[in-house]
Amino acid sequence: MALSLQEQLLKAGLTDKKKVKQVKQQKHKQAKAQQRHKVVESDEAKLAAAEAIEAKKAKDRELNQQTKLEAEKKAIVAQIKQLIEVNKQPRGKADVVCNFTDGTLIKRMYVGTETQKHISQGKLAIVKYEQAYELVPMPVADKIAERDPLVVVYRSDMISAEDQKSSEDDDWYADYQIPDDLNW
Repeated sequence: MALSLQEQLLKAGLTDKKKVKQVKQQKHKQAKAQQRHKVVESDEAKLAAAEAIEAKKAKDRELNQQTKLEAEKKAIVAQIKQLIEVNKQPRGKADVVCNFTDGTLIKRMYVGTETQKHISQGKLAIVKYEQAYELVPMPVADKIAERDPLVVVYRSDMISAEDQKSSEDDDWYADYQIPDDLNW
């Protein structure tokens, strides 16, 4: 018959009878206390394992959330690309220069006179598409701006307060005729 661990330790001389007796008494006291008070003794190993599992679950949730956000960003970029490709408008005969700002840079696009009128009337907007600029109808520009407002570069209905003030000043000169050969 196999010897218990305590007997094996005693035979090997790694412990003495006094320590064995103390351990037995301590175990007996713990068992009695649990029976009397119905106290459940927490096992440190179980607690550590539970904490590790919770930490792993939290980390997995965070990674899953990041993956989901990246997938949503890619979907939004694809939607914007599709909206621009399907709805881009022709520029017409390129005989008029249309200046607009992209951030702090002033950019230039050559368009036809009819297209330039549509841009100034607020029917068309200029959007940034890959490394170039395209013209799209205003309702499409609204949909694009909902997804990413930085893609819409120029809209005539989003004129700054300073530009509106200067346009009010220009109304004072409305009574005067502008020569035909003068190009703004």
